[in-house]
Amino acid sequence: MPRVVVVAFEDVQTLDALGPAEVFASVGRRTGEPHYRVVLASVGGGARRMSSGISVDTVDLRALRPRPTDVVVVAGGEEHAIRAAIGDAGLRRWIVRALPVVRRMTSVCSGAFVLAAAGLLDGKRATTHWSACDRLAQAFPRVEVDRNAIFIEQGRIWTSAGVTTGIDMALAIVEQDLGRAVADAVAASLVLYVRRPGFQSQFSDALVAQTSASDPLGPAIAWARANLGAADVGALARRAGLSVRTLHRRCRELLGITPAKLLDKLRVEHARALMATPDRGRHDQRRPARGGRAARRRQETTRTPPLSPPPVKALAAHSGFGNAARMKRAFVRELGIAPRDYRMLHAPRRGYSR
Repeated sequence: MPRVVVVAFEDVQTLDALGPAEVFASVGRRTGEPHYRVVLASVGGGARRMSSGISVDTVDLRALRPRPTDVVVVAGGEEHAIRAAIGDAGLRRWIVRALPVVRRMTSVCSGAFVLAAAGLLDGKRATTHWSACDRLAQAFPRVEVDRNAIFIEQGRIWTSAGVTTGIDMALAIVEQDLGRAVADAVAASLVLYVRRPGFQSQFSDALVAQTSASDPLGPAIAWARANLGAADVGALARRAGLSVRTLHRRCRELLGITPAKLLDKLRVEHARALMATPDRGRHDQRRPARGGRAARRRQETTRTPPLSPPPVKALAAHSGFGNAARMKRAFVRELGIAPRDYRMLHAPRRGYSR
């Protein structure tokens, strides 16, 4: 039976460790026979406190001999926990020794830092939590950091992005090992996507963090947000009091993107907000009721369906894209999903409200 070795340490992120563990354990419940044996391990073994405050029992990682059928899952944690894990010579020796033997060496979230510190990600594409991608790239320049991927497979090494994406990675491994039907059954039982739509950047607020008034481009970005129809690179440069060439350089330095890409991000952000918050204004503009108190009471208790978000063409116009085709290209580039598909997943569900 393949063994899943979930590598933990003090203050390990709870979902990083237990999310994938639950996916692998669920296979047996869905198929009627166990396929994976899940083992929670740490250097030295014993009780380990997780980020949630829950303590779990672990076996001693050093006593486990790597096997060719093993799946190793290195979980993540907050910065202090990861620093301690990176500094653990016993942990580093074990994963380096295990890599040539095991079937898969994987990481969840900031667990990528542990693999990178051991040299396992040199020359490979890898991902981690969106908020830590820049730090991973700076600390380990030989690693090609992908800021958008949910998870990445590079031979026997897999890395996944933030927290719950370890579940996505585990489902992909189950599908690879046992087929689509089993992965579908596990996902359905856990009420999960088998394949999460979009990139992890759709959950990132990194752009919002760059728009305070104290930031060099903050006021100009705030103006662009309020004037998406009129905003272009030239207008943004004038608002920032910069030449277009200097604006390009500042955007690259501060945001890591070009001014044109910045405007597209702002437009995508606005379109997403419109999809999530349909305009109910027209329902509030009711005609005065006639016929006395009973008629007014009937009107007050009448159920009216909430309005849907605007059509795609209207969304494109409201968001400053100009046309639906341009908006679609921006959505696919930024979020990995088309506007219509995004609306199906994230727009308020149809129903009735008083």
